[in-house]
Amino acid sequence: MGNDRQIPDPELTQGMLEDFAKNWLAHDGLWFLAVEKQYGLEKAIELDTEAWEAFTVLEAKRIMKRHNIPEGSGLDGLKKALRYRMYAVLNKQEIRAETDVSFEFYMVDCRVQSARQRKGLPLFPCKSVGIVEYREFARTIDRRISTEVIGCPPDEEAGRDFYCGWKFSLER
Repeated sequence: MGNDRQIPDPELTQGMLEDFAKNWLAHDGLWFLAVEKQYGLEKAIELDTEAWEAFTVLEAKRIMKRHNIPEGSGLDGLKKALRYRMYAVLNKQEIRAETDVSFEFYMVDCRVQSARQRKGLPLFPCKSVGIVEYREFARTIDRRISTEVIGCPPDEEAGRDFYCGWKFSLER
């Protein structure tokens, strides 16, 4: 038997990517809700943080391999890698305030948070998880990159045009 793989239809491929991302996100949310129900919000966030700390490194390494992003590739490597994260298919993200040594990354539309708002629920307090997630993702791309939060729930959101924002700086 030869290799009978066919080249997928680009429209089908995009739809499949969106479905995969939605399924992954749904599983993540359902896992979190089950842990929260059993152990409470504080413990669920603690365990979620632990899981994200490991997952984000795996995700970054796979993105780097697939898209030929070398370790130590600085802010350009990080900007490229952020475009390939699983939820980049579902969320609207922007890079702003670029300089030679830093840039700001904003999640302008977040599927999780906008769904919560539509349901009349408070925003999910993802800041503590996000700090670990984005720090470790950036450090996997390049150890010289530092990460700081600009704003993320449960921070005050009045006047913001984003759900979460992060500043990445290259230490020289």
